[in-house]
Amino acid sequence: MLTPIDQNILERRTIKKFKKDPVDIEEIIELLNVAKWAPNHKVNQPWRFQLYAGDGKEKFVQAFIDAMPKEDGAVPQKALNKAQYFRDIPLHLVVIMPEDPRQRRWDEDYGAISSLLQNFQLAAWARGIGMIWRSNDWIYDPVFREAIGVKPGEKIVATMMIGYPQHVPEKRERTDIREKIIIISE
Repeated sequence: MLTPIDQNILERRTIKKFKKDPVDIEEIIELLNVAKWAPNHKVNQPWRFQLYAGDGKEKFVQAFIDAMPKEDGAVPQKALNKAQYFRDIPLHLVVIMPEDPRQRRWDEDYGAISSLLQNFQLAAWARGIGMIWRSNDWIYDPVFREAIGVKPGEKIVATMMIGYPQHVPEKRERTDIREKIIIISE
């Protein structure tokens, strides 16, 4: 028997097409306050966030444009189209972690942030808010990183594009876990 949590996990989708309707910033903060209860070794809370909304989105968009490779000295039309797509999305949340030089701590921090982001997505989905977790090449570009204030020694884990879904894609089947598990019972 599926619980409401099970159902929410099964029904959540990655959203790529958003309505232009604004999303309340206080609701996003509330959702992040729920999401922060993700498993977190040592409870060091290795995350920080930058939320781009309203006119502030232009800083994010311009950083993206500036990081794009130029063709004959100009930004390619494909990148300009993507920039307009970003402008039309209500909110952009950049999720940043410190890059601890100790591999174990780095792994634990990344796992904690990934868990937080899944919690965030599920809690938002339950309220009708959709998003896409992006980790495109440009988040590694020094021009983009510097433009948005990401310091050396920090990692952008995700750029979450957030809004109300204009289109909810169909479910794509997943492989049954029975095909991916080895059970050792003796």
